[in-house]
Amino acid sequence: MTRYRTFLSVLATFLWVAVVWAESPANGPRTKKNAGRRQTVTATAPKAVPPKVPLVTPDSLLRQADRMVSWKAYGRAIDIYTQLLADTEGPLNAAQRTAATVGLANAYRLVGDNTKAEKYYRDWLARVPATERRPQPVLQLAQTLAANGKFKEAEGFYEEYNQLLDAQKARRAAEVTTEAGQRSRSSQPVQYRLESLELNTKNEEFSPMYYRNGLVYVAGSKGGSAIETAGSGGGSGYLDLLYIPNRNDILASTIIGPDGSEIKADNPRNRRRNRVGEDAYTRPTSNDSKTVPSFSGGIRASEGLGYDARPVSAAQQFSKSLNTRYHEGPATFYADGSRIIFTRNNYNDGKARKSAEGVNKLKLYTAEQQNGAWVNVEEMPFNSDEYSVGHPTLTRDGRTLYFASDMPGGQGGSDIYVTQYGNGRWSKPVNLGATVNSKGNELFPFVDEAGNLYFASDGKRGLGGLDIFMATMAGTAPQTVEHLDAPINSPQDDFGLITDANRQSGYFSTNRRNGSDDIMRFVRQSSLYACRDLTIRLYDADTDQPLDSVQVDVVGRTEGGEDQQLLTDKNGLVRLCLQGDSEFRFVSSRDGYVSSTVGFSTQGLTDDQPSRLEIGLSKPTLMIDTVYTAAPGSAADIATLTRSRIRGIVATERDQRPIEGVTVTLRNECDKSVQSVVTGPDGVYVFDLTEGCDYTLVTRKPTYGTSTKKIKKLPKKSKPKQVEADVRMFSVGDVVTLDNIYYDLDKSSIRTDAARELDKLVSTMRRYPSLVIEVRSHTDSKGDAAYNRELSTRRARSVADYLVSKGISRKRITARGYGESMLLNNCTDGVICTEDEHQRNRRTEFKVLAIK
Repeated sequence: MTRYRTFLSVLATFLWVAVVWAESPANGPRTKKNAGRRQTVTATAPKAVPPKVPLVTPDSLLRQADRMVSWKAYGRAIDIYTQLLADTEGPLNAAQRTAATVGLANAYRLVGDNTKAEKYYRDWLARVPATERRPQPVLQLAQTLAANGKFKEAEGFYEEYNQLLDAQKARRAAEVTTEAGQRSRSSQPVQYRLESLELNTKNEEFSPMYYRNGLVYVAGSKGGSAIETAGSGGGSGYLDLLYIPNRNDILASTIIGPDGSEIKADNPRNRRRNRVGEDAYTRPTSNDSKTVPSFSGGIRASEGLGYDARPVSAAQQFSKSLNTRYHEGPATFYADGSRIIFTRNNYNDGKARKSAEGVNKLKLYTAEQQNGAWVNVEEMPFNSDEYSVGHPTLTRDGRTLYFASDMPGGQGGSDIYVTQYGNGRWSKPVNLGATVNSKGNELFPFVDEAGNLYFASDGKRGLGGLDIFMATMAGTAPQTVEHLDAPINSPQDDFGLITDANRQSGYFSTNRRNGSDDIMRFVRQSSLYACRDLTIRLYDADTDQPLDSVQVDVVGRTEGGEDQQLLTDKNGLVRLCLQGDSEFRFVSSRDGYVSSTVGFSTQGLTDDQPSRLEIGLSKPTLMIDTVYTAAPGSAADIATLTRSRIRGIVATERDQRPIEGVTVTLRNECDKSVQSVVTGPDGVYVFDLTEGCDYTLVTRKPTYGTSTKKIKKLPKKSKPKQVEADVRMFSVGDVVTLDNIYYDLDKSSIRTDAARELDKLVSTMRRYPSLVIEVRSHTDSKGDAAYNRELSTRRARSVADYLVSKGISRKRITARGYGESMLLNNCTDGVICTEDEHQRNRRTEFKVLAIK
């Protein structure tokens, strides 16, 4: 197979520009073909043209000479290079003259004329500054000098070659690193399993396209030489459309895993027919035989002993009416299969037409299916004898057509164009612009159901040769272009990809296996994107109403992952994109609700569909901590009660002193009636109760805040009872020690026994909705003071996190660690103290900062 590099700049890439050799009439018409991807035709020499009007430009001659080298037609290459360089006043610019010089030197080297090769390599050295030299010509010069016996000089150029090669690798590594950083630090290459298919032969198979349940593709032989005579009636070297009616019949011959490992496919053709003693489970025995026994039923070894499944359906000619003596190439179909648009040489009514330069270009044709046959073949309206159009692909609605063309006014060699159908006609084609097209060649477009446009390019940075890219589209306007990861792309030519909207599976063409174009099937085995779209809805678990302003802390469990803090919108929604193959924890909190912690994993997810997570938050249950006891006084007083009542003393939390001037309100939850009283110097309040009704007790005083309690209903028809409900109130500056808050040695996590005590603080925070506190943690003097401060800070934060997890707003909590700076006794460093004395200093407390 001729290398793709030899026709990068040629407008005739696969099924592309038909290049005509001006052979003498005696030699007959000639054609040439490159890798099955360049359209080639039979043609006679062009007619004479007026002098001084060149048929071809210097660039086209240079490309033609390069192709001759790749086809091993070194004599022809030397003729063209020499012709170009001989005209010292001709149209060659400096870059073109340099390219022709090194090309001629290489051609002489390849035919063994090292003397002339050395001469032109030295001419090239004189033209190119050392900083602009490429590694390959320097290596070729070193080889030429060595062949001429100039070993010392050759050694110097070998060293220069190694230096240039190292610099080139370093630049490429830097480019790859920069590109990776621009994409995402967390993105991972998409993993695919590749399957080499049994339909592939030693000839060319490429550019697949879905048609109904089958696969249509282009196939043909390379022929015996680079430039071959075309036989009549579509002989060797021409390309036709082939068809496999059922894609399920296409078997894989080998499978290439995401790690690059290659195994034979597990299909009936490749299964080893193990005999006893020749498998992995049994030892050889004396009864093992290599002779197939004879059976009266007539089973023969040549028939596979019944193990073989039916062979894959042979590919068949797609259409006798469409395939002609010339090339038929990539095609596309309307969704219902009733119409086709396909590529063919400029060939109508049995006649081939040529451009003004005598070249047979490519055109797009359309045909419709009637009674199983393709009829009414017509040209597309934007065809021209002077340039090529081909490689069509239709959107699902059949109203937008993308194709490739080298028509004037493009970005480079061949570009991708788009046209739309409306009012019974196709619009004027529009170039997709520099986002998609480059100075090189863009070919083989394919548009999936979601409107994403895939195409091949040699003008954009890739892995080598033709690479496959994907453009996201807004209508027909390209937005971004993405280079597909290996193993879809390789250092060789990769092109003609077709797939579904999620790129879950599909087919593409490549020459990476043995130099000829083959079709491979791929199956995606990882997520398509670096992150996965997730919508989280937060709602009230009791009413199912959305909750706005819920704080959602996104904690990644992946090393190096960044935590996020989000707030729900008015619809209770937050949206985010999560890194693939990772685990996350969502902590949702809102004042007045119990916090929720939910885990989520993106590991093993390959469907790439947006996810949705619903999290319900519940309001905390207010603590009912009133107890029924006999109130202070004589039994006789209680015995004379005619109605049940509630009585209590309002006192300070810190020293239990009665508080005067507290407004105490009792609300009956049955009829919503309210009783109110203001405490005197003794802090006492008394209210009558009705049996069978719950009550809410609220105490208020400026600088003391508001306390709320629930009073459990008394049973109906019971004897009158007196309920005692003392109330403790906080004032700004109060410091309250939390008893029995213990930690494991050098740990900050909340133990089970400590959690029970902290629940009492949770209850207090709920009774005082306006209370703002500082959680304070202290240690003893053992150990390093700096470490003790850091440990106490972590412990204070653990307490704060626990309160938040129970529905207390973080805005109401400040956490601070004091270490050993506020000891309650003299057990400082160097002082001998008992364990109990040290324990007194190891405490957790809270200080009232504000009561709103």
